[in-house]
Parts: sequence; structure tokens; C-alpha cells
Amino acid sequence: QVQLVESGGGLVQPGGSLRLSCAASGSIFRINAMGWYRQAPGNQRELVARITSRGITNYSDSVKGRFTISRDNAKKTMYLQMNSLKPEDTAVYYCNADLCPYLGYCKDYWGQGTQVTVSS
Repeated sequence: QVQLVESGGGLVQPGGSLRLSCAASGSIFRINAMGWYRQAPGNQRELVARITSRGITNYSDSVKGRFTISRDNAKKTMYLQMNSLKPEDTAVYYCNADLCPYLGYCKDYWGQGTQVTVSS
């Protein structure tokens, strides 16, 4: 069974930093694009950053210049380095992956989410 597990969330002061991790495990043939999404109460889930299997990245305008997405394909792990955090970054952050458990079958997988709270 494929699992995506996020870690690294927590409480941080404005201007602080956190690093989120998303580890994939289980039967995995290939992981294509991966991304970080976030959802605040009452809001829709929004894309924060995305990274292809080759390392091409995209960022939401709201986090550009502050967040850095990366991945280690050998470790099947994706990261989100978050610097200069703002209160409006407060949300549950979710890991997403276009993942193929075996050749010919790929689908979106989601992690359980990790809470990030930016507050003084």
C-alpha cells in the first residue's frame, strides 16, 4: 500500500523557518510530479509549490522567494523549506504525488497533512 507521510510542521514565529518533509513508501514503480498544497479553515486547498521528476519547479506567487521545494528521488522524499514565514502561511500542508505503483497505473496520492502555525 502506497503512503505519503508529511512531517516537520509546528508552531513558529513570524519570520521564522520550517522544513517540511514528505516520504513516500510502499509499492512504487515511479513518482512523477509532486507538490505541496495547503488549506486554511474555510478555504479551498491551494497549490503552494510543485516539482517534476526532473526537478522543474513552480511556486505560488504568495510564497515565491520564500519557499523552496526539492526532492530526493533516491529517498522518495520531497521537502519544502519555508523561510520568512508569515501568519497567512498558517494552514494544514498536504503532500501530493502523481505516483505509479506499477507500470501502466498512476494516480494522485495525498498525505494526511501537517499543521503549520505562524504566530507570535
